[in-house]
Amino acid sequence: MGIQVLAFGKLNLSLDVIRRQASGYHDMKMVMETVELCDDISIEVSEGTGIELTTNLPFLPMDGQNLAVRAAEVFFRELNLPPKRVTIRIFKRIPVSAGLAGGSSNAAAVLRGLNELLGMGLSREELMPMALLLGSDVPYCVVGGTVLAEGRGEILTSLDPLPGCHIVICKPNFSISTPSLFQRIDCGKIRHRPDTAGICEALRAGALDQVAVRLYNVFEDVLDGRAKEIMAIKRALIDAGALGAAMSGTGPSVFGLFDDEALAREAHLRLSKSYRETFLTRNRRETLI
Repeated sequence: MGIQVLAFGKLNLSLDVIRRQASGYHDMKMVMETVELCDDISIEVSEGTGIELTTNLPFLPMDGQNLAVRAAEVFFRELNLPPKRVTIRIFKRIPVSAGLAGGSSNAAAVLRGLNELLGMGLSREELMPMALLLGSDVPYCVVGGTVLAEGRGEILTSLDPLPGCHIVICKPNFSISTPSLFQRIDCGKIRHRPDTAGICEALRAGALDQVAVRLYNVFEDVLDGRAKEIMAIKRALIDAGALGAAMSGTGPSVFGLFDDEALAREAHLRLSKSYRETFLTRNRRETLI
């Protein structure tokens, strides 16, 4: 028996780092949004044992280092299910190491898919402990939609949905180390913080432009020498008509929100000439479970 599941990417409309916990993790405050840019995942469960993963990107790990494999392992272990053979196939569209939660989204999709395929009937609240074992973004990726995420990312509060809009996402031709950014940030010296309350109020009012002008990510202030290129992409998006632009997660992807499809298409075309991983998409307003 098998099932097809979509794993959607995420954006950080805002990202704030509040404090460092004694555990070494950081308390975060983030407004998250799901986009239609997605990976295709098929899951088959049959008699036997073992988890097999294949993808269209041969450089990705195919064993327990891959969050999709670990998600299947956690699902069976935490529910004390008898061993089965699980075959997972992933067609990747979300760029890797991009700040778009591609791996976390794959893990969340495997949890949702196995939950449905095996008829477990678990609620989102029941899936959350398993999701958090896999990573800080995975709980959000289980749910999707427009959400305020706090704590490590596991405290989720649904917000009024972001109005429908066109989104251009551009990933520069390099990656950024997430641990290095967290090491570099000093919560007591953050000069600028996102107006999270203002974003929430703008969402209540359904005012896309007021959300867009408040997009902000504190990690943009602690980037290394690659900050210049990220800022240049932000300026290019704004100059092309984006209502606002920001880096997502720990980067390096930059996105812009547009209320005009023609402007978004033109921005996508321009940036695509310099950056291979440039995408035109929309936000996905529905929750996933």
